[in-house]
Amino acid sequence: PFVTIGQVASIVFFFFFVLTALLGRAPKLTAYCDAAEPWQVGFQDPATPMMQGIIDLHHDIFLFLLIILVFVLWILARALWHFRQKRNSVPQRIVHGTTIEVIWTIFPSLILMFIAIPSFALLYSMDEIVVNPALTIKAIGHQWYWTYEYSDYTSSDEESVTFDSYMVSEDDLDPGQLRLLEVDDRVVVPESSHIRVIVTSADVLHSWAMPSLGVKCDAVPGRLNQLTTFIDREGVFYGQCSEICGTNHGFMPIVVESVSREAYSSWVSHQLQLLP
Repeated sequence: PFVTIGQVASIVFFFFFVLTALLGRAPKLTAYCDAAEPWQVGFQDPATPMMQGIIDLHHDIFLFLLIILVFVLWILARALWHFRQKRNSVPQRIVHGTTIEVIWTIFPSLILMFIAIPSFALLYSMDEIVVNPALTIKAIGHQWYWTYEYSDYTSSDEESVTFDSYMVSEDDLDPGQLRLLEVDDRVVVPESSHIRVIVTSADVLHSWAMPSLGVKCDAVPGRLNQLTTFIDREGVFYGQCSEICGTNHGFMPIVVESVSREAYSSWVSHQLQLLP
């Protein structure tokens, strides 16, 4: 035949690979996606350098996966076409091949090395702790809500800014608010600032997870875990508890609102006025 099945498969998967790579790297022209959307396949839009690094690493690994997929499918299609029974009724028996064995040992090792090097850099940066953060927030998990404590701001009676954050029921939602994701009191933080979050639990295991920020930290009773983040733009970011914690596990969302430093100062002043 003029064109074999293997050649057609190679062309199809080549264009699929190019299209996927271009779409993965193309800049977004739509509004930011900071919450889960119906039929969503990809990541939420990154709001921190950490999440941007995770997405870039995913795209880099996906590039290798596509190359491997195209190569394996090409070999499979070529073998099925050229070595079918009608053309090769008596197959050749090969029990040893030094060249091919060396190739399929060296090339996978090189691919794993190219994947591991950037992943190590990202892994170490995720574990980096900022010595002097601009803000420290303590997040305490309960069944089934979160308590937040801003210990950097206290009243004259040494009372710190503390509030509970409950999910807003479906009947109380305002137009535009998200079902099962909106809360009555959001975590407000300033943009472009290093923020430390200390996570713990008052009862059972919980997990404080924010996809757009690229963070997920377990809340363990009697233990303090911490994470640092740097939100580089304003916005409202949605997350949820990511550790099964009982009947209402799916009803304790997390909402972080990043605002300008002027708006954040006004919010802190208002919270201090509410203290006894």
